[in-house]
Amino acid sequence: MNDHAGIDVNNVTDWLDAHIEGARGPYTFNLIAGGHSNLTFGVQDDANNDFVLRRPPMGPVLASAHDMGREHRIISGLQNSSVPVAPALGFCDDPGINGAPFYVMSYVDGNVVRDLDDVETVLSVEARNNTSRSLVDTMASIHSVDLAATGLADLGRREGYIARQLKRWYTQWNQGKTRELEAVDRVHAALAARIPEQGPSTIVHGDYRLDNCIVDNDGNVVAVLDWEICTLGDPLADLGLLQVYWTGPDDEASAWDGTATTADGFWNRSDLVARYAEVSGRDVGQLDFYVAFAYWKLACILEGVYGRYLAGALGAQDPTDLAPFKLQVDAAAAKAEQYVEQFT
Repeated sequence: MNDHAGIDVNNVTDWLDAHIEGARGPYTFNLIAGGHSNLTFGVQDDANNDFVLRRPPMGPVLASAHDMGREHRIISGLQNSSVPVAPALGFCDDPGINGAPFYVMSYVDGNVVRDLDDVETVLSVEARNNTSRSLVDTMASIHSVDLAATGLADLGRREGYIARQLKRWYTQWNQGKTRELEAVDRVHAALAARIPEQGPSTIVHGDYRLDNCIVDNDGNVVAVLDWEICTLGDPLADLGLLQVYWTGPDDEASAWDGTATTADGFWNRSDLVARYAEVSGRDVGQLDFYVAFAYWKLACILEGVYGRYLAGALGAQDPTDLAPFKLQVDAAAAKAEQYVEQFT
């Protein structure tokens, strides 16, 4: 399959030839499945060299979202750290080339584990245990990055992270919502009134989960992907979000419908928290707040995806086929309210 939607083949071919060392066309471009935001393409040149190209989604996007230059800057900086990332190879800021800025990175061999079939195909029970540990340890590494050494000290404001996030996502909710959902408004007000004191700021990935990482067959994280909403702030926000995206074998179901980590061998949520506290040395006593925030943020993000799909961002869609997105928004908002009730 050679998927050209989102790729101006002639212009991008000329750009790759001129800017990516060792790359020579003609190229094949294949959309990599799994993303609901930026488009990620596998690129193979005439000598079977593999690359990856990232660009914004098709159609209108919200202001400040999908900043390819910023994402390229982040992974370029992290190449000088202990955080595993795909090496950045080049960035194009001229929208005349492909309709929007894009960047190119090296292809990293490994597995993106999204569902139970992936788990059973590529990860043994022992490897699942190691995946659990590696995912937490890698997150702790992200939170320990030397900002000055990586050139990312000015990536974002360090103070008031949760307040700024609440403002950002509530604004995007109100700009992109397809209906009224009062639970989102109620949780926003409850969270804004009870923001914990923030400790020293770190890099915060913002969307850290298993299927935003590449793991090898032994379960080691070999690359962290999707740095689109990374910034500086409160690291416990990543830990709270991981609790939403992760459902271990003995855990209560999440509003997020992923089931990959329910397989035998994976850790439960409480094990992830204990490991993070151990390796990071951070106090996780107020984690319920961050889990509530994570569910609320997930509702805002998924509503934006749902709205873009309804508007035809990925082509004509039957609204009934998109109903699961709407239901996930509702479920995430309801879960956020449940957690708010635990600390109010």
